[in-house]
Amino acid sequence: MDNIEGGYVRLLKPIITINTLILGMVSTPLIAQQSTLNMTEGVTGISHTVYNLHMTILYICIAIAVIVFGIMFWSLYQHRKSKGAVAAKFHESTTVEIIWTAIPIVILIGMAIPSTQALILMEDTTEADITIQITGSQWKWHYRYFDHDLEFYSRLTTSQAEINNEVEKQPHYLKEVDNPLVLPINKKVRFLITADDVIHSWWVPAFAVKKDANPGFINEAWTKIDTPGTYRGQCAELCGKDHGFMPIVVTALEPEAFDDWLAQAQVTAKQQLQAEQQSLTQTMDMPTMMSLGEDVYNRTCLACHQASGQGIPGAFPALKNSPVALGNVNKHIDIVLHGVSGTAMASFAKQLTKKELAAVITYERNAWGNNTGDIVQPSQIDAALTDNNQ
Repeated sequence: MDNIEGGYVRLLKPIITINTLILGMVSTPLIAQQSTLNMTEGVTGISHTVYNLHMTILYICIAIAVIVFGIMFWSLYQHRKSKGAVAAKFHESTTVEIIWTAIPIVILIGMAIPSTQALILMEDTTEADITIQITGSQWKWHYRYFDHDLEFYSRLTTSQAEINNEVEKQPHYLKEVDNPLVLPINKKVRFLITADDVIHSWWVPAFAVKKDANPGFINEAWTKIDTPGTYRGQCAELCGKDHGFMPIVVTALEPEAFDDWLAQAQVTAKQQLQAEQQSLTQTMDMPTMMSLGEDVYNRTCLACHQASGQGIPGAFPALKNSPVALGNVNKHIDIVLHGVSGTAMASFAKQLTKKELAAVITYERNAWGNNTGDIVQPSQIDAALTDNNQ
């Protein structure tokens, strides 16, 4: 048995030496310059922790691979038939078996300790400076700033012409939105993440934040951004037809600049509310409502119901010559306001202004040859919402 154990020691010495040399050559360029094939280091403390953990485990895996394959190839070469090697006849060594069982256990424990610490840190949402509710819906994000009376939707702004390869694609193709989430740097931001239809996933790689948005549940995450800038992500859970058209854009500002943005955003929200209240007393004509309605339709309805109004057979119903668009106008209003349970038709009551809702319904009832002549007014939308709340 002593000869067996001595043989293992003699075998390991050259492998360990080779391993040390290879690790020295491999690790230096990896540390000096982050590969484009590697995961990103990010801009938050958590992302740095995750990146360092990833690199540590990568080096451990490289070391194990070099040792195991080194022993294997060395053994094949050293004990080849052409050299006259004869297979040894011996039984197991209890000492060796204990060693090669104990070493993996020690390695796993060594990997588990920093991994567990990182997971605990990622779940610690206490003592947050700002809390934001994130709600995913097909196929957009809704952001609500707690304690600041501000909320808005964030939608893809890439043009349909780019998607159809009719024009040149812009640098941020499919990763640009109308209203980015704006956050301050050096502040702990707590996210409450949910959904109102199917499962989505809010993922921003630079923050090392990826959390599922489940209907009826609230998941928590947090971030603390180190550097101002614009950071992009996307929905990371297959959530339906336009899953690939649901980007996330976050703008990180200095705290003073964030306060200025927040104040301006609140003023703008109040002005929009006042404008909406004024629209309730106005009577809109057909050309005005059709023009606005077409714009709203192209932004919010086109993906499912198509530019022709013919929908996608078997998936999304047509609006052209449909019972909804040609039938009772109040039924049409109710569907647009509250959606249809069990389908991809979401509620648009909070996503659009009352004027926009009136305009898009007017457009659907008079486009593609429907020609009902109905002009839905913002006051009708307000009345429908009021009746529903009573």
